[in-house]
Amino acid sequence: MKRLFLIFTFSFSFIILKSQENITIEELWKNYSFSQRNFGKIKVLKNSDSFTRLESNKELQQIVKYSFTNGKKELVIFDSQKFKLKNRIRSYKFSHQENYLIIETDRESIYRYSYKSKCLLYDIQNDKIYDVFDEKIQNLSFSPDEKFVSFTFENNIYINEIQNILKGKINSFKKITSDGKNNSIINGSSDWVYEEEFGLVQAYQWSPDGKKIAYLKFDEENVNTFSMDIFKGQLYPSSKTFKYPKAGEDNSVVNLYTYDLEENKTKFIYTEKDYEYIPRFFWTFTSNKLVFYGLNRLQNNLDFIVLNYENLQTEILFSENDSCYIEIKNELEFFNENHFIWISEKDGYYHAYLKNLEGFESQLTKGNWEIKEIYGFDSDLMKLYYSSNEEGTETQSLFSLDIEYDFKEKISTKLGFNDAIFSHSLKNYINYYSNANQPNQISLNKADGSEIMIFENNQVLIDKLNKYKLNKKKFFKIQTDNTELDAWIIKPTKFDENKKYPLMMFVYGGPGSKEVLDKWEGNDFLWHQYLSQNGIIIVSVDNRGTGGKGASFRKVTYKNLGKYETIDIVDAAKILSKFNYVDEKRIGIQGWSYGGYLSSLAITKGGSIFDLSVAIAPVTNWRFYDNIYTERYMSKPVLNSDGYDQNSPINFVSNLRGKYLLVHGTADDNVHVQNTYEMVSALVNENKEFELFIYPDKNHGIYGGNTRFHLYNKITNFILENL
Repeated sequence: MKRLFLIFTFSFSFIILKSQENITIEELWKNYSFSQRNFGKIKVLKNSDSFTRLESNKELQQIVKYSFTNGKKELVIFDSQKFKLKNRIRSYKFSHQENYLIIETDRESIYRYSYKSKCLLYDIQNDKIYDVFDEKIQNLSFSPDEKFVSFTFENNIYINEIQNILKGKINSFKKITSDGKNNSIINGSSDWVYEEEFGLVQAYQWSPDGKKIAYLKFDEENVNTFSMDIFKGQLYPSSKTFKYPKAGEDNSVVNLYTYDLEENKTKFIYTEKDYEYIPRFFWTFTSNKLVFYGLNRLQNNLDFIVLNYENLQTEILFSENDSCYIEIKNELEFFNENHFIWISEKDGYYHAYLKNLEGFESQLTKGNWEIKEIYGFDSDLMKLYYSSNEEGTETQSLFSLDIEYDFKEKISTKLGFNDAIFSHSLKNYINYYSNANQPNQISLNKADGSEIMIFENNQVLIDKLNKYKLNKKKFFKIQTDNTELDAWIIKPTKFDENKKYPLMMFVYGGPGSKEVLDKWEGNDFLWHQYLSQNGIIIVSVDNRGTGGKGASFRKVTYKNLGKYETIDIVDAAKILSKFNYVDEKRIGIQGWSYGGYLSSLAITKGGSIFDLSVAIAPVTNWRFYDNIYTERYMSKPVLNSDGYDQNSPINFVSNLRGKYLLVHGTADDNVHVQNTYEMVSALVNENKEFELFIYPDKNHGIYGGNTRFHLYNKITNFILENL
């Protein structure tokens, strides 16, 4: 008999549950009637205590400057109507001295983060705008001295003098690489797998003096090509092909180079070790030192390497090793020529360390909790600003740490989920706060946490939600025989503990992820409300392998993705089934991507506890997924064949007893539809009944046009009809 331990915590909410209306699927996924206001994307200015935001309506877009000191509007920097732009502004970027702006329009997505767009140069002082290049380009940057713009186009790196552009000489560019070729050589941009798994898009960096460019070259020749049919109403489908290294297969050969503008020379950076991956590289505060990471194929050894540009010699400053794996994050923060903040989990939790380029190290934070983000280090006050979950694994709070006196102070005031954008001086910050039952509240604060003003409280949305029958999300713990799991629950409208209700579990569960957060989840939360209004209990559980609880909790799944997650999900479902108000014969599960993988395992390998499963864009065999992600957590297939086979739902379809819905998009460049098709073949071979729905030309997000509305109608009806 399993032991059961429950602790409920309640999130304070401004949503008053007192009226009669019910949410509809059309309001959620067709009209998007409950979108919160987010204040737009913020750009922090370096030369003043100010920030900018892009303000838009149907006809007008403006880039507006605000004070970080008092929150007041200071001036309109750019007005789209004045220049009669043909397309809407998608993004913008300031030069280092903030004399120029790059305006990006007409964006065309490439992969998850990458895109190409039409770029315009705006001369702020002279109030004039210029074309940068005839074609759509990627990764546009300014040199720090404001003499050049740089960008990538057709897998090569280009530079042009700003003065040429101001004179209309957009064809006076210089190609600093020339061997770029589609599906062969990439310069200055990442290949698919680096972008997806390391989050690296722009693979070149200017030196601080503006005289050198460091860049990565990807040789994709030996990487296998993946092909997707694209239909789009054509008589004959076209084909999108790109290099996609699957588990155990060859990667791009990646090397680091520098280009010297004064010498007009490209220099190869030699390293003593032959690294499989170079996932990060940075110039320090000076232009004669470059640091980069070298990572082995199994991703359990990371070298921090320093390049002396004067003699092109490299040395390993320090190394980190792990018995399982090392994850690459944005964990480096230089604050002067020699010192930097480094995030490591070598003591079992992600914590901050002060290091320098001579090898000095001091651990700044300690405890059974994890740092989530570094916002900055004030070298005058010797204060570190960061966020962490030290107030609870479902929370995120803001702190300052005086490292001279070892004095820590909480600067966020509300328990829930806090994030921040700090001014360049670190004297003020914008705080983004929400909790599970309350939308975003965005405020301007001093560095000590005191509130200056509120930019957005989303009162309009709160007033609107007050008209609906909303049920609070509540947090609790589930104690299994193996571990304690974080969870949340939403009970049905007019809940009666003496009645029996069906229960639906929503999972993601992937390595380092976190679903049980005291954070506003928008339409997902409101869709769960829709289901609860239809008499269904909604639960989410963070299984072993998820984040926020340290390395031992997260890395227990190493070489066995799916095994312990499924055990925990099944155990949680069995415990929940014993609640007197849960109908143990009506328990379902749903997940997307990794969650679709787990929902597929749960209803096959997991046994008979689940009566229904919905799997959207699932991995069904880790051999089909990319090698950086898969080998990090599973090692190579040749070294861990049993781990791959014993955790593939394809191999357990004979156990399927309940209702099973598979959904996938045919243009999914991330989790290929191959995963679903192979699952279908296995189900057919076992003569199993199931439902399948395919969305042509849709990617991993399955959206666009009427798609989301159709998708959620499909899922909702499947749940309501079968649970």
